Amino acid sequence: MTILVQLRYNDQVMFERYSKNVLAEYLRSFVFGVEDSLASTVGLLSGIAIAGVARETILLTGVILILVEAFSMAMGDFLSEYSSESYIQQAEVPSRRSFVAAFIMFFSYLLAGLIPLFPYLILAPELAVWFSISLSLLALFFLGVVGAKISNINALKSGFRMFLTGGAAILVGVIVGVFLGNNI
Repeated sequence: MTILVQLRYNDQVMFERYSKNVLAEYLRSFVFGVEDSLASTVGLLSGIAIAGVARETILLTGVILILVEAFSMAMGDFLSEYSSESYIQQAEVPSRRSFVAAFIMFFSYLLAGLIPLFPYLILAPELAVWFSISLSLLALFFLGVVGAKISNINALKSGFRMFLTGGAAILVGVIVGVFLGNNI
């Protein structure tokens, strides 16, 4: 089955056919990038904020984490997509699809990482931590709903699944920050 996708380039409308499997790969990269960025970034930032680290250190740590992880996740996505395609074809394959998936991963991770970081730009860490967690949990729920709408499955169930699984990762950061923050 192929899906016709409308693209715009230099004010011209172009159509490109994508197999459902290719679009699923791109959706996977997007969802994985956003979820991982939200959960790991807010988990780390919450953990170090609760541990009492200075605001400047929280911001520096967040920016470094987001940039390094966005690049690392994109490279990992590229290599894994390329490896799985090569395995399926049992031959060298063009890397265009793998590059597109990596591009999607990079920007989804980068942009989603700004959500938990933003409160620390405008609020004191003691208050920012709770806004960061709340915004991230809301974004996770929304991601689940959007993914469900695209996949034509139950949006509420998917939203709560994303909220709970991402929230569990966030909770790990908070717990580590509470227990180790005062003991290191």
